[in-house]
Amino acid sequence: MGRQAEPDPSSVAPSALEPCEVRPSGGRAEPFRQCEPQGCPGAGAPRPEASDPIEGAARGEGPGRSSPVRAVRGSAPRRQRRLALGVLLAAAALAVAVFPIRGTWWGGWILAIAEAGIVGGLADWFAVTAIFRRPLGLPIPHTALIPTNWELMAARVGTMVGSRVLTKEYVAQEVGRVDVASLIARAAERLSTRDLDAATRELARWLAAELSPKAAGDLVTRLRDLLLDRPLAPALAAALELARRHGWDQRIVTGLAGAIAEALDRPAFRSMVGELVDDLLARYRERMGTYPRFWLGVASLLGLIDRDRVLGAIQAGLRQVVQEPDHPVRRRLAEAVGELPARLRADASLAARVEAAKRDLLATPVATRVLEDAATALHRTLLADLEGPRSEVRVWIVERLERARRALAGDEDLRRQLDQWVKGRVIEAVERHHQRLAEFIENGVRALGPEGAVRLIEEHAGDDLQYIRVNGTVVGGLAGGLLYAVHLLLRLL
Repeated sequence: MGRQAEPDPSSVAPSALEPCEVRPSGGRAEPFRQCEPQGCPGAGAPRPEASDPIEGAARGEGPGRSSPVRAVRGSAPRRQRRLALGVLLAAAALAVAVFPIRGTWWGGWILAIAEAGIVGGLADWFAVTAIFRRPLGLPIPHTALIPTNWELMAARVGTMVGSRVLTKEYVAQEVGRVDVASLIARAAERLSTRDLDAATRELARWLAAELSPKAAGDLVTRLRDLLLDRPLAPALAAALELARRHGWDQRIVTGLAGAIAEALDRPAFRSMVGELVDDLLARYRERMGTYPRFWLGVASLLGLIDRDRVLGAIQAGLRQVVQEPDHPVRRRLAEAVGELPARLRADASLAARVEAAKRDLLATPVATRVLEDAATALHRTLLADLEGPRSEVRVWIVERLERARRALAGDEDLRRQLDQWVKGRVIEAVERHHQRLAEFIENGVRALGPEGAVRLIEEHAGDDLQYIRVNGTVVGGLAGGLLYAVHLLLRLL
């Protein structure tokens, strides 16, 4: 609900508080929609004038029931409001009727009952009206309590929910009552491969609409920051062991070497790699001593170390690696892959050098551009594959989901472990975001505005508020009759 300009609480008219009757496709009325003259259905229809200042107080149905009273709220008789008004008018009529015979003891007694009932009814009318607005529009202090204090009420509701309801103990108790394992079992039994494929297609459409190239670039930036924050040596050791165990190392070497060799034929990529080579050579010179640096400079001046010459040597070497299964580079890489995981875990100096190389590489502008270009290409390729009729990625995802579905359907221990994991994560999330949830509730209550707050309370407490007025008239009359009886008794004594 959008927040509109807040009127003066004293100017909240009863007719403005009438809930707008809007029926969505589900058929259920939305009672708290702000009624706009130009946008509300039936906005031009005449409204029955309310003789009572508390407009919309009588509802006659519970919050969870569908009631015909709500559907025809603008024209249906407000029984509780009319009952309260009728009792008050009955007391006034009784006072007028017995006024001529007030000289008799019984006439005076009835008149006292009627007058006290009128006073009690008017007092309770004032009290109930003062909760929501200024009675008769008069600027009486300490009236229109809800419109005046709704900001404070929102803050108190948020604080109460945050400190009394969203506690770790209460959430754990409520979450513990939910049998997540049985829910997972029923869902796994009902799902089919067709359902999983349809869900994957919807995911593909969502990715096509939401995941822009800029978002992919932002993801790469976050990935780079994550790589800078996390140590690379343990992850690299685990990846190398996994690749060697499954025989992926040789295929990765062949594919990567061939892709880089072909990419070096493109001027843009060749220029970026050349800048990377220049940057690495410059960093290498800074770490060398004076004598080696001198001879390296001489070699550069003589053209022995040239960007194109270095790039050509790299490209030729990569092509040889692709073409020759027994290339020495392959053997050295195989030996390195076999030895490197243990060295990365045991040799602190090697791990430190890997971290330094990682920081140097990721800090270069060329590496950033390469990562962004790779992310854009990956984004384009992924979307093209997912949108195709025979998507390999979608088939792979569906196969994995189907495997997980069968495992969940047949493994009770797995479901129980997942049940415990889900409940633990929910409790952790509530505990971690406890303050944010309280602020969310506070902002939601505040977004109602003064009119919405009045309408909400009248909607759910209107019946009781009208019976307060009825009770005020009845109790006032009984109290007046009792006092008059005491007065007569004292006179007789």
